[in-house]
Amino acid sequence: MRIMLVTLVCAFSMMLGGTASAQTAEDAFGKWRHPENGSLISVYKCGGKLCAKVVKVTDPSRKDSKNPNPKLRNRSVVGVVIMKGAKKTSKTAWSGNLYNTQDGKTYSGTVTVLDKKHLKLQGCVLGGLICQGPTWTRVK
Repeated sequence: MRIMLVTLVCAFSMMLGGTASAQTAEDAFGKWRHPENGSLISVYKCGGKLCAKVVKVTDPSRKDSKNPNPKLRNRSVVGVVIMKGAKKTSKTAWSGNLYNTQDGKTYSGTVTVLDKKHLKLQGCVLGGLICQGPTWTRVK
C-alpha cells in the first residue's frame, strides 16, 4: 500500500511540472518567426549573453531606412543585430536594449521563453512600465 502511494505521488508531481518539460532562458536560442510579417530572427549566445539578428524578411529589398544614423539607412534589414549583450534576468527571461527596425528606435527590451515553441519579444518604455511585442514561434 505504501509503495502504491509513493508511486502515485511521484506520478502526480511529474504531471504538474516535471523537470523534463520546464523552460529555461537558454530555450530562447534558435530561429523564430514573427507572427504578423513572417520575418525570422536568430537568437544566439554572444559572450555568455544573448544576441538576436534579423535573418530573413518577406521583402528582401527592405532597408533600415528609419535608422537614426543616416549612413546606415541604405543597409539591408537582413543581418541587422536587434539585440546585443542581453543579460539573463530570471529562469526564463533576458533583458537588454532592443533595436526596432520598423521605427529606428532602441528600447529597453525583454525576451521571455513561454514554452519550447513560443517566445515573447517586447520593447518597453517608461522604465519598463509599458511593454509590448508579439509572441514569436520557433522555426526548425
